[in-house]
Amino acid sequence: MTLSNAEQQLMEYIWKLKKAFMKDILNEYPNPKPANTTVATLLKRMIDKKFVAYNEVGKTREYYPLVKKTDYFSKHVNSLIKNFFNDSASQFASFFTKSTNLSEAELEELKKIIDSELLKKKK
Repeated sequence: MTLSNAEQQLMEYIWKLKKAFMKDILNEYPNPKPANTTVATLLKRMIDKKFVAYNEVGKTREYYPLVKKTDYFSKHVNSLIKNFFNDSASQFASFFTKSTNLSEAELEELKKIIDSELLKKKK
C-alpha cells in the first residue's frame, strides 16, 4: 500500500519524531500550517492503511509509526526498478549514475558501498 504525497509528508514527521501528539506534528509543518482537521483526516487514513497507530494518553493520542522508513522506501525503489527498468537493478544503476549530477567523490562512495556488499556476498 502506498501513501499520498500529503500522507508521506506527514509520515516523514512521524518517523522523525518517533512518537508524537497532534501538537508536536503540527509544529513540524512550515507556515502556513494545515488545519487540525486536515491532519486528523490524514492520520485516520494512515491508521486504516496500517502505517500509524496510537496510544491513548488521557484524552489525547500519541501517534507512532508501524512501518520503518527504510522498509517503506525499499519497497518503492524495488517497485521503481521493476516497473521502469525491466526489473534490472543494473539498468537502474546505469541510469542513476549517468542521469544525475553525481560528483567524483559521490561515485567513489557508491563504488565503496558496492565493493563492500560484494565482499559480504562472497563470504
